[in-house]
Amino acid sequence: MRFEDFYEGQILKPGSFTLNEQEIIDFAKAYDPQWFHTDIEAAEKGPYNGLIASGWHTCSKAMRLVVDTFLKDSNSVGSPGLAYLKWPAPVRPGDIIDTVITMKQVRISSSKPGVGILVCQWQAFNQDQVEVLDLQATIFFDLKI
Repeated sequence: MRFEDFYEGQILKPGSFTLNEQEIIDFAKAYDPQWFHTDIEAAEKGPYNGLIASGWHTCSKAMRLVVDTFLKDSNSVGSPGLAYLKWPAPVRPGDIIDTVITMKQVRISSSKPGVGILVCQWQAFNQDQVEVLDLQATIFFDLKI
């Protein structure tokens, strides 16, 4: 998708993903090696009553869906960051996570007229409709490309 394909209020559903126990452990060992992400037995006795995915793993999987769905062949040139990032509930092995992207703001930069700015809310929900990810991202687009 190109910048001109987006509009305020637009809702995109880039798909879903599922994380199994081994994927959760492997990601955590590489990038977030906290015991409640890597040690099944300890996690069973911990505050989450079982193994949970790293929030960064959830973000990474959502990012992949967003790129594959609408950024891969776009005129996107990156992001200056996030306004906020929340993990309201844990992701557990076997959860089916659906993502929803809502376009909050679509505008041309006032200081750089060749840059489009997209502000969007990303949410992810498990199979029980419990929200597991909520973030607001800003994405820049080069309007000259």
